[in-house]
Amino acid sequence: MIHGEHKGQLYSQAQAYDAHGRVQRAIDRGALNKRLLDVLAAMPNVKFFFHHKLVGADFRKNKAWFERRTPHGNSETSQAHDEAEVDFDFMIGADGAHSAVRYHLMKFARLNYQQEYIDTLWCEFQIPPSVTGGFRISPNHFHIWPAGSHMFLAIPNLDTSFTCTLFLQAEKFEQLDQDPRSVIPFFQKNYPGIIPDLITEEDAVRQYKENPHLPLISIKCTPYHFGSSVVIVGDAAHAMVPFYGQGMNTGMEDVRVLFEILDQYSATASQTGTPASSSKGDSSAQARSTALAAYSAQRHPDTAAINDLAIRNYQEMRADVRSRWYLFRKHVEEWLSLYVPRLGWATQYARVSFGNMRYSEVETRAKWQGMVLWRVVMMSGLTMGGLAGWWMGRNQFWRRIGGNIRPRWS
Repeated sequence: MIHGEHKGQLYSQAQAYDAHGRVQRAIDRGALNKRLLDVLAAMPNVKFFFHHKLVGADFRKNKAWFERRTPHGNSETSQAHDEAEVDFDFMIGADGAHSAVRYHLMKFARLNYQQEYIDTLWCEFQIPPSVTGGFRISPNHFHIWPAGSHMFLAIPNLDTSFTCTLFLQAEKFEQLDQDPRSVIPFFQKNYPGIIPDLITEEDAVRQYKENPHLPLISIKCTPYHFGSSVVIVGDAAHAMVPFYGQGMNTGMEDVRVLFEILDQYSATASQTGTPASSSKGDSSAQARSTALAAYSAQRHPDTAAINDLAIRNYQEMRADVRSRWYLFRKHVEEWLSLYVPRLGWATQYARVSFGNMRYSEVETRAKWQGMVLWRVVMMSGLTMGGLAGWWMGRNQFWRRIGGNIRPRWS
């Protein structure tokens, strides 16, 4: 749902996610994490070790060192000289954007690494339930207040509140920080209908002051592995900005693709047999090393593509959703998807959100469709311009030769 103001009147414009009626569902991240932990805890071959920090790793000797931490409220302190040495066969690093596993991996692999902070910070807000306990705005939409260079989002929760996010340039945050009360006129000018209708003035100022203003980071690196001993997945391998909502999805897809490739190479090794001169462990490690190399080679183009798509989608969300070209292209691609499906056209968003097409292929197809559509529009414009010019020239020609002479076809 796109919100705005035109000639002093508030408006809301719904834009469907998909021409085929498919929808997105919001899931509480904390609840999902708890559910995953419950499932893992029920497995007999899984053990949890909380409050342990990875402080060293040798991926040639397959040894790791963990520092035991003591929890104190919301923080932790390390215990002096209390370190655990662990031997391992295979380490999977899924420890986030500031990954310790990746840090130690860089000491062994020739790892290309790129980190970028975009010039936007984010701050979380809450829209409370209405006085009657219901939703203040539609719970069946993802709400966007686009403002050209920045935006405000709202996502519904089960308790009838909305979790909201302000995405704004760092410079503008600094200006608002000088006088937090200036948040009120800033919202009223750029995000009409929020203050005081959805959030009171006092609550908006309070939330702005109390909630942190956090950066957005994009990370790319390759390869994701070293030998047969370690691989990184999720944000540890490819942290991305949140504008496509694909960060967690990409991490989960990493796991699926990784284990598909591991199973494939494990089966190949079993079929070819173990050489007499090699132990079973050596053969397994060799197969895993080959599989991890294949995983890095296959996965990196896709994760690099979704990183780039996520950054570009910020432009669409904060500005392009109002542009005529964006809406025209969306309409054409959805119409072709519905009524001429054999052409294989679909919107980029539909391919990313409702299918398992590789992200790199999604990017390639979206660029191709955009090029074709642009050429059709240009050719149509040139053709219409040519016909108009021919018609005007024909009339001028007959006027010049004068009289009442007219061509047969007039």
